[in-house]
Amino acid sequence: MAQTLDSLLAESRDRLKAAGLESAGLDARHLISGLLYLALAALLTRGRESISDEDAARIRAAVERRAAHEPVYRILGEREFFGLKLKLSKETLEPRPDTETLVDCLIPHARRIASSKGSCRIVDLGTGTGAICLALLAAVLDARGLGTDISEDALATALENARRNGLAERFGTVRSKWFEAVDGRFDIIVSNPPYIRSNVIPELEPEVRYHDPVAALDGGEDGLDAYRAIASHAGRHLETDGVIGLEIGFDQKRAVTALFEAQGFRLLSAAKDLGGNDRVLMFQQDIERSNNR
Repeated sequence: MAQTLDSLLAESRDRLKAAGLESAGLDARHLISGLLYLALAALLTRGRESISDEDAARIRAAVERRAAHEPVYRILGEREFFGLKLKLSKETLEPRPDTETLVDCLIPHARRIASSKGSCRIVDLGTGTGAICLALLAAVLDARGLGTDISEDALATALENARRNGLAERFGTVRSKWFEAVDGRFDIIVSNPPYIRSNVIPELEPEVRYHDPVAALDGGEDGLDAYRAIASHAGRHLETDGVIGLEIGFDQKRAVTALFEAQGFRLLSAAKDLGGNDRVLMFQQDIERSNNR
């Protein structure tokens, strides 16, 4: 007798519970819905439908990968971010919901700039999957974006995601470590850089430690290496009325603010993530300070 969707869901949930995963039920639903291209609601309404032996085998294999702490969306190979379906690859960080806070903070500025100037130029430093820049382009039709990364794999993935989401005509890439190969000025400079202290990497959860690229996590001895690099060169690449938007670690607001203030920027605003932690900082050039120098 063929297995039903309900029975396979229960089997998958029990296997993940036995592996000690607290999110066993949710993970099982996401894996099955993703692998069978079903909406989550369909798992409730179509539970008595039979599952082919081939599909059941694919799901069981995916469940075993999750039981070994491989993240759900790594297994599925893609993740939704700000309404976009983004392909993941080995050298890209999995975009997470907290990063959508950064996009939310930048959209009003991108729209304001595009409205007043007729366009808005964005550079996304360390673009990875392209998530942040592509979300901004999708929200602001007069915006154009450049994604930089040191990884060719990441740049290829970002370009593929641009094509998948109909944004390729307004998005380009360049291989660059921060600003090293970047020319020109931009209305928005944005980055979700590596900001975890090097000595903390071995203590991260297995899902992150073994499956996210270390280059996208390791921020150096104090977690601030990338911010120093960005702050020291941002002034020559930011338009006078432009904005810098950064994701930060939960305990880095004061330190990152000090780095940018030392380079002639002022804190425009700050925002917390879904868990109530400091997560986003927005800067502008401090024109008054610059004029007084």
